[in-house]
Amino acid sequence: MDNTGTINKSLELILSERFAQDQKWGEQNHAPLLWVAILTEEVGELSKAALHQEFGGPDAENVLAEAVQCAAVSLAIVECLLRNPPIPKPTHGA
Repeated sequence: MDNTGTINKSLELILSERFAQDQKWGEQNHAPLLWVAILTEEVGELSKAALHQEFGGPDAENVLAEAVQCAAVSLAIVECLLRNPPIPKPTHGA
C-alpha cells in the first residue's frame, strides 16, 4: 500500500498552516508548559469538531482543518524546542 500521495498532501497542509501561523504570530518561543496549553486548546477544538461530525453541529465540517492545526502546533513546538532546548530544573529533596 503506497500512501505517498496522502502523506505529501498532509505535509503540504500542515506546512501551509505553519507558514500562516508564523505570518499571524511571528516566531513563537514559549515554555513547554505554555505550548502544552496551546496544543490542548487546539485538541479541544478538534474534539468538538469530531463530536459535531458524529452527532451533528455547526463545526462538523472542520475536522480536517482542526487536525491540521493540531499537527502544525505540534510542529511549532518541535521547532521551538530545537531553537531553545529546555534547561532541566534541579530536583529538591531526593
